[in-house]
Amino acid sequence: MWSAFATAGKTSDWQSPALGQHATGIALDKLTRSLRADQDKGLVTKGSPTLSPQVSAVDPASDPLKVTITDCGDSTNALKYRKDNGQPADDVPGGRRLINAIVEKQADGKWKVTDFGVHDLGTCK
Repeated sequence: MWSAFATAGKTSDWQSPALGQHATGIALDKLTRSLRADQDKGLVTKGSPTLSPQVSAVDPASDPLKVTITDCGDSTNALKYRKDNGQPADDVPGGRRLINAIVEKQADGKWKVTDFGVHDLGTCK
């Protein structure tokens, strides 16, 4: 999901079909709203975050339908820039932040992210 988001962020393509291949529901809504807001502000994202996702819960344990993923994502190399002049959008350097995600098995058997939360900078080491 984050790879598709980073690719879409290069042009703030909030309608990228790749997003729906990995996310649905609340998660897809959050991704598209973020990209749409960037497009409206004339911003693009350069680079990709560094991620190390880990499974933190499985439900039910015997035949999972829902998995919780925890990560400490690093956005140092994934920053927003002004599309018109290539200048940084702000002076926020990026950094490490806690990310939690819910991934659920869909009716078609595919697994998709259904919700996620990205916390403030400095919420993980």
